[in-house]
Amino acid sequence: MRRAPQATGFLTARQRLLAWLGFVLVACQAPIAAKVLPDDSWLFSIVVALMVATVIMADDSMRRRPAAE
Repeated sequence: MRRAPQATGFLTARQRLLAWLGFVLVACQAPIAAKVLPDDSWLFSIVVALMVATVIMADDSMRRRPAAE
């Protein structure tokens, strides 16, 4: 049984790896910053993590589509 060819996403393999690394680092840093900082500037880390996660999910969605023939 042959699988349909998969489309490529807009991120290269290296960019995808760096996006995941950045997401994990920012997501781990946010709760630590929330405990250490007296103000609410740690919320910026949450926003950045959500933006990076959105890019990763969009790239994953493009990769799962069948390739255009």
